[in-house]
Amino acid sequence: MLKQSLQYKLLQKLSPQQIQLMKLIQLPTQAFEERLKQEIEENPALDTGKEESDSFDEDLSDEYDDTGNEKIEAEDINIDEYLSDDEIPNYKTQANNYSADDEEKNVPYAAGTTFHQSLKNQLNTFRIDEEERAIAEFLVGSIDDSGYIRREIIDLVDDLAFTANVFTTEEKVISVLTKVVHTLDPVGVGARDLKECLIIQLKNKEKTKIRSLTINILEEAFDHFVKKHFKKLQEKFNISENELKEVNTEISKLNPKPGSSYAGNNKIAEQIVPDFSIKIVDGVLDLTLNSRNAPELHISREYNNMLKGYQESTVKSKSQKDAVFFIKQKLDAAKWFIDAIRQRQQTLLITMNTIMHYQLEYFLTGDERKLKPMILKDIADQINMDVSTVSRVANSKYVSTPYGTKLIKVFFSESMKNDQGEDVSTKEIKKILETVIAEENKRKPLTDEKLSLILKEKGYPIARRTIAKYREQLDLPVARLRKEI
Repeated sequence: MLKQSLQYKLLQKLSPQQIQLMKLIQLPTQAFEERLKQEIEENPALDTGKEESDSFDEDLSDEYDDTGNEKIEAEDINIDEYLSDDEIPNYKTQANNYSADDEEKNVPYAAGTTFHQSLKNQLNTFRIDEEERAIAEFLVGSIDDSGYIRREIIDLVDDLAFTANVFTTEEKVISVLTKVVHTLDPVGVGARDLKECLIIQLKNKEKTKIRSLTINILEEAFDHFVKKHFKKLQEKFNISENELKEVNTEISKLNPKPGSSYAGNNKIAEQIVPDFSIKIVDGVLDLTLNSRNAPELHISREYNNMLKGYQESTVKSKSQKDAVFFIKQKLDAAKWFIDAIRQRQQTLLITMNTIMHYQLEYFLTGDERKLKPMILKDIADQINMDVSTVSRVANSKYVSTPYGTKLIKVFFSESMKNDQGEDVSTKEIKKILETVIAEENKRKPLTDEKLSLILKEKGYPIARRTIAKYREQLDLPVARLRKEI
């Protein structure tokens, strides 16, 4: 049986303007510039440059009826809202943190041949039949950014049949792989694993006694070499410690990721553009927001003229009213967008300025041991904003400092207490751990247990498991794999 009921709910929802602002805050500089261009293309009420809008002081006080000549009441459309002089300054979105004599700089975008396109171009220099060329192009397309083919040959044979209509055998694919793909530049590309990659590079070099020995070691005892079982290698190949050192030196000259070394790789278009810049001027930190490539926005003069014509008209038709409502929608969207940009700039500057002063000692010295423990809530509480807003700024923005370009989130870290009960940043502990490992005797590397004892002596009581966790975060191997001859 159906029945009616009344239910009350308290809901909290973000307005479209708030959602738009959050999305803009999250965007890094280059993506923000693209978003500006997109909005300018989609909204004709937005214009760029330094043109200023006209303004009017008259009120619209017509009435609207159902005849052909209609009139509208003032509360329907208040044109003065869109043409007021008071709002013109809000249309300026150019950052004001540059002096008048600063040079305008545009960040160029690099372009060039991609890694895979370069490999395909090299295939044109080979005299091979159509089937071999189709196989070679398919193999090149299967190479990842590091330069490896990670898939099994039998899977590639199946894909050739289903996607390229090329029916072949494993032996044929391996033949094309070794005779064609493995000869492409950079040397080592198309290898199926690290072992094959290193051997390909060694075979392409001038043959010497040490290189021949190195190839034998990689082919016959690759696991022993990777695990640094040097004694077993010396016994197996009957070589001296000096010869093993030369083998190790020879391998260290090889490139384990040939694809990543390609100069024309499309990664060059992904260069980091810092969102902020911090400089030290006379011992004082100077923060600027990078917005030089962002155009100034204001309301289109053409749209203002349309409103002026409508306001001065004594008789207003239905089509005119529809046109004005369309203009009103576009003007609303333009004002919301411009206001969101202004709020974005203010939020970014306030957040980064607070982070800069919180980590003042680090930015003045560049010493990572000076980084204070800092979490998102610390900054959010100081600027009276939500933690999610600070997170959006920290996770996607970069800052240019005198010590390099850094991702802002690297300045955040948890705290631990030293032997004196003081809070210290985990960044400081990791830096000390990294320094201790760098200075250790590589013939007898320090175990995690010994590293724990050393840090305790330095005033940081840390357990062995914590040492292992920090070591892994620093991408440092265990003691056995750090061993050198």
